[in-house]
Amino acid sequence: MLRYLTTDQLAAYPVLRDTMHRDLTAQFRDWLKWDVTVDADGFERDKYDAMNPLYVIWEMPSGRHGGSMRFLPTSGRTMVHDHFPSFLGGADVRFEQILECTRFCISQGAGTHVAAALMLAGGELMRAFDLTHLLGFFDARMVRIYNMIGASPDVLGSSGTGREKISVGLWAYRSGDRTTVLRRAGVSSAVSKHWFERSFGHKVIRSKAA
Repeated sequence: MLRYLTTDQLAAYPVLRDTMHRDLTAQFRDWLKWDVTVDADGFERDKYDAMNPLYVIWEMPSGRHGGSMRFLPTSGRTMVHDHFPSFLGGADVRFEQILECTRFCISQGAGTHVAAALMLAGGELMRAFDLTHLLGFFDARMVRIYNMIGASPDVLGSSGTGREKISVGLWAYRSGDRTTVLRRAGVSSAVSKHWFERSFGHKVIRSKAA
């Protein structure tokens, strides 16, 4: 199932929290060989985790982490603006209607539906809170995953080649994509809505097409 939790709320789910940060270590440090910060407990964390971001997490039946993404408002500090400003071509993408989406992580052995479920959650945030775009950076392996799900971004800039290629992109809200991603995730519209409203309640903006 999908959970939408801030850093503060994660304290109530210690197994989910701890396995998420260990999976982040496994993916970004051990597999991708990125220069990330890992603490004594084996948790990958950075300064943006201390800003109480929103995490979208796929929780396995065991209560463990299956996959996740992290969201921050672009009106404040973000990874893209701090580390990849040249990828934006001089544009200053800081708007209340745009969230930064980073740390897309899938745990080892998780089904292919998990990636689609995470992208579904991003769309639900956009749909509910009248967002126009998501902004994020991603590595080369994610291009195939996004194409498979049917949720590819518009690439703003890239650096590197092959497996080392890093890009920054914008995902626009397109109501027709929701049906495709729901199918890829194997989730009904009613269930996705239930998961979302369990976290945010019923009083959210619904100005976009359902």
